Amino acid sequence: MLITPAFAQAAAGGDTNSMLMSLLPFALIFVIMYFLILRPQQKKVRDHAELVKNIRRGDTVVTSGGLVGKVTKVVDDDQIEFEISDGVRVRQMRQMISGVRAKGEPAKEKAEPAKDKGETSAS
Repeated sequence: MLITPAFAQAAAGGDTNSMLMSLLPFALIFVIMYFLILRPQQKKVRDHAELVKNIRRGDTVVTSGGLVGKVTKVVDDDQIEFEISDGVRVRQMRQMISGVRAKGEPAKEKAEPAKDKGETSAS
């Protein structure tokens, strides 16, 4: 025999510890991914569901396609109707709403730098 029985038995006991240590990095990577990717995504989904559930008549909504309009009617649990222009009404699935603005909240505009026409810059 080339390998003694005592040497073979000792190697088997160390192999279990070695296997555990080789799986530890994978477990650590999964834990890190859970806290950095999965939990924030779950929170985002819960917030979106809450946002969509609380849509009321008169709210200004932004769809995932980029349309902005004012809610005129909540059809049912799945659909809303909103007006994108005078007399132009659109039905939309609630889940396709990406944002809701409060009643009367103006759209955000780009801030233009203030320039006084009477002043000149001295160099």
